[in-house]
Amino acid sequence: MHAKFALALLGGILWGWMATAMAERWIDDLTTVTGTVLAHLVVYGIAVVPGFMNAFLVISLLLDRRPRFAAQSLHDRLPPITILVAAYNESASILGTLESIDRNNYPGELKVIVVNDGSSDNTLELLGTVSYPWLQVLDMGQNVGKARALTKALELVTTSLTLTVDGDSYLYKNALANLIRRYLSDPANTRAVAGAVLVRNSRVNLVTKVQEWDYFHGIAAIKRLQSLYHGTLVAQGAFSVYDTQVLRQLGGWPHTVGEDIVLTWGILKAGYRVGFAENACLFTNAPETWLQFIRQRQRWSRGLVEAFKLHWQLLFKPRMTTLFIWWNLLFPYMDLVFTFAFVPGMILALFGIYWIAGPMTLLVLPLAMLVNYLMFHIQAGMFREQDLKVRRNPLGFVIYALFYSVVLQPACVWGYCKEIISRTKSWGTK
Repeated sequence: MHAKFALALLGGILWGWMATAMAERWIDDLTTVTGTVLAHLVVYGIAVVPGFMNAFLVISLLLDRRPRFAAQSLHDRLPPITILVAAYNESASILGTLESIDRNNYPGELKVIVVNDGSSDNTLELLGTVSYPWLQVLDMGQNVGKARALTKALELVTTSLTLTVDGDSYLYKNALANLIRRYLSDPANTRAVAGAVLVRNSRVNLVTKVQEWDYFHGIAAIKRLQSLYHGTLVAQGAFSVYDTQVLRQLGGWPHTVGEDIVLTWGILKAGYRVGFAENACLFTNAPETWLQFIRQRQRWSRGLVEAFKLHWQLLFKPRMTTLFIWWNLLFPYMDLVFTFAFVPGMILALFGIYWIAGPMTLLVLPLAMLVNYLMFHIQAGMFREQDLKVRRNPLGFVIYALFYSVVLQPACVWGYCKEIISRTKSWGTK
């Protein structure tokens, strides 16, 4: 594993060195307009740093061989689990979520606690219409927020493993078993494993079609990369399994905007490993308007800032995954450069002014194309293994590949700013 990491790191450094050498003239030209410091910040943020990251990602994906489950029969009983489902105004989907859990036929003892967090619709009434033997409903009486609702439900858990599932999700077949088998098969210091979250409502409109590729390509590939080096950075609340004792040691879910990333970083800071089960598939509803999408990504960005505030010590922890913590530290910088330099530079380029966006920006395109090809090839293979088919969505991919960042990265920048100037914490989209 360390050899793979060293090889990927060396490849990334070599690509970054080549990009730096090729960008010297670009920096010199831009210096006459912006000054030396700003020119370096812009060029490194647009080409050099992303190029290093893409090179590291490509090499790592080529070297990645997903470990098999530990030797055991697929018919063996699995350990008892408790699933926590925090529900706030989920009347349209909560019964479907419970049905998908039932259809999973988990080969072990199962308990599900649905926490009704002060829903103003008829979520609670609908929960009273079903009688699964494994279902327990906890009514908070008033809205207290997702983190507090989950932490309250944690008090009722008696199993050694606790899962979280969003109330508007659909668990694909064997998702629960695959998630637990990955947890049991991973190294002994593993204390959480993230499942694979995919878009359920991708056919609704262009907004969801684009996000389908983000979940299918980008998010899944990054989690594979991070788990390869023993440190998935987000065991997302939508679908993950945690060691119950560790959850209690950490005080449950923190009352933050990004409670799942803050919790995951707390697990990592405690010295444990977080894994990823690429074949434990859950389909969830993505935001259906650009405004909802922007608000979602603002919350995710706020969660990143919160994680750094509470767990900055991870920057100095001697382990392979520390590299990705530093990457996350660079994301605000790259998002700022993209928003305030690259996007205006693209507009200027339309008028023949190539101060920022010009021929040198093409340097990152070959790697970006290779990354997308590898991600599609790997994910399509996983789908075939799970008897799933990749939906035909060419328009969504074109928008994702060419224009997605124009919306995504400015939204992230605004999220960073909101976390700095605002203390408001509220329920939000995943």
